[in-house]
Amino acid sequence: MVGAARLPGAPMAWDLNRLPRISLHSTSLVRAPEVALEISRRAVEDQLKICGFKRDADVFELFLSQKDLTEVIDLSRFKKLKYLWLQHNKLQGITFLTRNYCLVELYLNNNAIFDIGGLHSLPSLYLLLLHHNELTNIDATVRELKGMPNLKILTLHQNPLCQYKLYRLYIICHLPEVEFLDRKQVTEDERRAMITIFHHERTRIIQSIAFRGRVDASWNPRAPFKQKPAQRVPPDFAFANNVDKTVFDDPEDAVLVRSMKRSAMAITSLNWDTVPTREEKYLDEKDREPAQMLTITLR
Repeated sequence: MVGAARLPGAPMAWDLNRLPRISLHSTSLVRAPEVALEISRRAVEDQLKICGFKRDADVFELFLSQKDLTEVIDLSRFKKLKYLWLQHNKLQGITFLTRNYCLVELYLNNNAIFDIGGLHSLPSLYLLLLHHNELTNIDATVRELKGMPNLKILTLHQNPLCQYKLYRLYIICHLPEVEFLDRKQVTEDERRAMITIFHHERTRIIQSIAFRGRVDASWNPRAPFKQKPAQRVPPDFAFANNVDKTVFDDPEDAVLVRSMKRSAMAITSLNWDTVPTREEKYLDEKDREPAQMLTITLR
């Protein structure tokens, strides 16, 4: 009842509409990054104690796999770091590698990475494992990896970007320095197929190369082979006439005439059936005809 007095000892009635609204997630959202970084810092310190490193300059490898990490502290203080294991965590990005120029091997597989921004600052990287992540943009991924001239081993399988039909040839095209992709060696057939599909102008040039010259071989998917019209011999041309000084308007006609003149091949051999033996030569008194020569001409 409104206005009724509360009896002593009776429980107090709370008006739920007048209570202040408290967000249960506000504090956790603010503290989550700090907690994640603190967990990462402790994991790094534990590894330094296990390996016995006393100075940052002595650290050349870090084992941070299977630590349930969502964030990683900045590792730029380890100037000589070469090997870094971060697989089987819950990382979503790579922003902690800024000045690790000596890094050679980086293991980031089995995470939740959807953006690899920051990897372009690792010029010494030789091995990079990124399989089983959440990479979706193949163009952004290739653009970030182009600045690694020493990258030879790369894995990207089990990512959403692998659903691209020509995914493997696309990676080979834009990262020609890679020798092993997804645990398979890049073959010469794949490189030739890549040139045919993605480099039309280069394909046209390669197909147009002839003996000491270039011919018109414009690349056309519907007509990949362009036939050249048949050349006709000039009417005043005479076979086997080496002193012919005819002037042609088209230089190709002159080349054709010259090739036809020099393409004849003659094979000469003695007909041994007409040659008398030693006994026939001294016993037979009849005059014999001279030995005959056989000549075969091929054109």
